[in-house]
Amino acid sequence: MPERFDPPGECPVCGAEVRAGAKACPECGACHGSGWSEQAAYDALGLPDSEFDHATFVAEELEPPRFGQSRPRWMIVTAAGLILLLLIWLLA
Repeated sequence: MPERFDPPGECPVCGAEVRAGAKACPECGACHGSGWSEQAAYDALGLPDSEFDHATFVAEELEPPRFGQSRPRWMIVTAAGLILLLLIWLLA
């Protein structure tokens, strides 16, 4: 990605079309002062910080519930209702 962007072309931050002579992107507002640099384009990607801990993320988000923790009642009722609807549809 170029260090300096000069319109016309695609905005290096959001990808919108920037017309010739524009001082800023019409979609995201990026300009030479606020973000038409390579570093700003990488910042716009939303990548996790360097202190992101993958093991903690997996433990908090992806592991199944521990023994003794039950699923919420609405999940059980919804699953039972969907199974009942499927059986009615198959037997009709």
